Amino acid sequence: MKAVICGAGIAGLSLAWWLEREGWEVTIAEHAPGLHGAGYMIDFYGSGYDAAERMGLLPAVTAAAYRVSGVVYRSPDGTATSTLDYGAFRRMNRDRVASLLRGDLEQLVFEALGEGVDIRFGTSVASVTTSASEVEVGLTDGSVERADVLVGADGIHSRVRELTFGPQQRFLRPLGYHTAAYIATDPKLWQRVGEAFQMVEAPGLQAGCYRVSENRVAAFFAHRARAGMPADPRAELRRRYGGLGWVIPRLLEHCPEGPPELYYDLMAQIEMPTWSQNRVVLLGDACYAVSLLAGQGASMAMGGAYVLADELGRAGDVPSALAAYETRLRPAIAKKQRAGRRTAEWFVPATSGRLLMRRTLLRLASSRALEGMLRPVLSTPGGSVVTDRASSATTGET
Repeated sequence: MKAVICGAGIAGLSLAWWLEREGWEVTIAEHAPGLHGAGYMIDFYGSGYDAAERMGLLPAVTAAAYRVSGVVYRSPDGTATSTLDYGAFRRMNRDRVASLLRGDLEQLVFEALGEGVDIRFGTSVASVTTSASEVEVGLTDGSVERADVLVGADGIHSRVRELTFGPQQRFLRPLGYHTAAYIATDPKLWQRVGEAFQMVEAPGLQAGCYRVSENRVAAFFAHRARAGMPADPRAELRRRYGGLGWVIPRLLEHCPEGPPELYYDLMAQIEMPTWSQNRVVLLGDACYAVSLLAGQGASMAMGGAYVLADELGRAGDVPSALAAYETRLRPAIAKKQRAGRRTAEWFVPATSGRLLMRRTLLRLASSRALEGMLRPVLSTPGGSVVTDRASSATTGET
């Protein structure tokens, strides 16, 4: 059996790991010249954590993780206004949580692949032709691959989705925010930031920073915006956040000119009536982006890869496996997407009054007495999609 996977992100690499282990021939086409890089910090738990455990990657994940004490929220001048302790979050998830850079997780999965996986960087999918017995994939390097299945694991702006299902606007659901991230090397900033995730907020926007490796600081930005992307993301960030104080002006001085060092995109979800067509299937953000507002995007990518590989290994034919994969995973994705939409109005409060309300809620959230109330929101008990097939129908991720 042969699979062509478009996308060497966490979803595509994880699927390749599982399929190679089952004896499949795997080719990965990745349009970028290499892996995607550091990205932003993620809280890795739930389905992805369980998948990483089954892959034997937990020791490496733990070694790559950063110990974040919590989140300190600050007013525009840098005054601390509220703090969210990570202790409750870790306790609710039985300490099965790792905070690490998305790019570091991607690198770990990449390094775990066997030599049998053929990865072609600087290459994407140019054409797709399906028949009852195979899918013919034309690649941008001029080669043609014939496979049993084509998997689009190429993110929210998926090329495979466009070729097979139609234009992006049919499925993209913008949530009203733009986000950006990059890494800055600055020893003084590194010292000042400390061990917490520092977040400076004002109505309609927030800028955060946190330590990564020694002398490096990761920057994260989120603001309310229309769906259209700016022509010059760096200029847009400086315009939006130039009025904030504390360390933000120094952080903006380090802003790269553009990709790949500067990540800038809209926050959106992908909603589709079906994730597969004939022998073509989508995985991860390409078909079920939950957005940063819901969290666990990387976790669901790894969990979804496990489910898809499990079904491809069980079913007698590929179309049946693709349908079963969607049946198992869609309920959990629907819950995560609903949670993201509910969170939207509070992620970056639009007014001073809403900011004040959120600060009050955050102070309450740090109380151990309220952990029972918060447990359904901040944990996923019994909700992992990485389960045996027999029990998957009764589980879902909250």
